[in-house]
Amino acid sequence: MMPYKRQNPLYLRSSYFQYFRQRFQCFKRISSCLSARKGVITVEAALAVPLFFFAVLALFYTIEVMSIRTTIRSGMQYAAKKAAEDIYLNPVVTPGSLESDIVSSIGSERLDRSLVVNGSGGIHCEKSRMSALTGILELKAAYQIRLPIPVFLAAPVNMEESMRMKGWNGYIRFGLGQENEETVYVTENGMVYHRDYHCNYLELSIRMVPYGAVDGLRNESQGKYHACERCVHGKAESEVYITEYGERYHNSLSCSGLKRTIYAIPLTEAVGKGACSKCSR
Repeated sequence: MMPYKRQNPLYLRSSYFQYFRQRFQCFKRISSCLSARKGVITVEAALAVPLFFFAVLALFYTIEVMSIRTTIRSGMQYAAKKAAEDIYLNPVVTPGSLESDIVSSIGSERLDRSLVVNGSGGIHCEKSRMSALTGILELKAAYQIRLPIPVFLAAPVNMEESMRMKGWNGYIRFGLGQENEETVYVTENGMVYHRDYHCNYLELSIRMVPYGAVDGLRNESQGKYHACERCVHGKAESEVYITEYGERYHNSLSCSGLKRTIYAIPLTEAVGKGACSKCSR
């Protein structure tokens, strides 16, 4: 059995001192790292929080602007309806009466506490017109919206709402206006009138064909098919749509070139239009 060897007290003190000094230095390094990380998080928070509140504030003001536009259009509808009722006695509208009716419909208090510059006095209808021939009122309301956010040092934004309404003055019949006058049918941009509502030129027979075969196809008038300016932008689809009497091929069935708006009018109103060669023989 080996004899017990007593340790030197000085040696033990120096060992303990070195141990605690190493632990203290390690603690200092950890503390400095945490302090640096905490500083980075603080800077990020200082930048992110104001931006977040600014985005929320901008969203609220965007909703308020949309609400103002909807409210003004509702007031314009009320003013236009009132002017349409009075057109028989007063065929001329004044901007002042339109502005007064709009403000009366909305409420002056609502406009005074809104973002509209000058509140209830900031709506102007000087550009509004009433046609003495057709009785159609073109109502235009101009106003300005101020930006309440102080970050933007910009002038107020100019806004304008417009709408049309037919006055309640009846229908003015052009031409001779005979009781037994023949009714014919015309399209919106057509150059001829049709006596038969079921004329082939009015009833479109749409069929789908491969795009590669379009060059070899001909319509009923032996004309070639060309790309539609409305729905063919650049390259056509693999399958396109054509009609028997049309001159265009289309990428989409919803293209306005594949739809016809037909109006029934008296023959005396078809001034400047020729008779259809198919149904007016």
